[in-house]
Amino acid sequence: MSAGPVRLTQYSHGAGCGCKISPAVLGTILAGSGAQNLDPRLWVGNASRDDAAVYGIDETRGVVSTTDFFMPIVDDAYDFGRIAATNAISDIYAMGAQPLMAIAILGWPVNVLPPEVAREVVRGGRAVCDAAGIPLAGGHSIDAPEPIFGLAVTGLVERSQIKRNDTAQAGDVLFLTKGLGVGLLTTAEKRGLLPAAFRDVARDSMCTLNRIGQDLARLPGVHAMTDVTGFGLAGHLLEMAEGSGLDAEVQLAALPVLPGARECHALGCVPGGTGRTAASLGARLPALDGWAHDLLCDPQTSGGLLVAVGPDALDDFYAVTRGAGLNLAPIGRLAASPAAPAEGQPRIRLV
Repeated sequence: MSAGPVRLTQYSHGAGCGCKISPAVLGTILAGSGAQNLDPRLWVGNASRDDAAVYGIDETRGVVSTTDFFMPIVDDAYDFGRIAATNAISDIYAMGAQPLMAIAILGWPVNVLPPEVAREVVRGGRAVCDAAGIPLAGGHSIDAPEPIFGLAVTGLVERSQIKRNDTAQAGDVLFLTKGLGVGLLTTAEKRGLLPAAFRDVARDSMCTLNRIGQDLARLPGVHAMTDVTGFGLAGHLLEMAEGSGLDAEVQLAALPVLPGARECHALGCVPGGTGRTAASLGARLPALDGWAHDLLCDPQTSGGLLVAVGPDALDDFYAVTRGAGLNLAPIGRLAASPAAPAEGQPRIRLV
């Protein structure tokens, strides 16, 4: 078989992190799993629905382990490999850790797509590992009905610098390090409706490493951190709020939005994952429709870091982020719930 041009997205029923099982279904699957975290060296496990597991190797350091893989979100094989690898390594950065090495995960329909195309996918993944300064040390492959690629990534973190998604504090200011709208843009591309002016916007965002997480880990005033992926900003923000026993207040006009996302929304290019997330979150979301609703629930692939920063630590936070070339503005804050815990779950409010 020759490695002629193919549209990889035609061979998958979903795309990127939009393939994730909905929060409600995932909750059923994982019900009771937190009770198994009895090993005292398992510093972070299933109980917090965090981005990666952390296991103590001595009193001060932990090994961080994660895996992430999905079906094609773009047609180009090399870019698909880059995006999948960037997304997987992001889980390590979201914990405040340093990535050490990666193992590839490949599922390939060998009787449908040429192996040369799979080679390009792996080459893209290796390029991102090189950029992150880690080896792609091996992997595992299977014959699968749809193309799948991702990584299992191992990292290292100082115990004092672990950034969980459930340790935010009331009054923390919220920041997001990448723009929203990946799901809208990639859905438009899959349908052949993406305006040419925005062709590379989503790809370039998805291929940007969240290495800033390592630097933010050194700031004690950064109380919580997670990366925004398939459950959209709404889903991952609610995980942070619920885990911390708080409500989230969001300034809709302050949300960073990728160029072209609004135009793609006007074309009706809303991914299926948006509706699944919204249905799972239910009454914890504000009563919204249209653009605001679809932006909050838009599934991100290799999205930015959602960071909760204490008000007294903002100067240090800005020094680090601006030093890395990021010009960030607050998108909201976390606050104590006005309702007693028995009256309802933490939720998102628009301010």
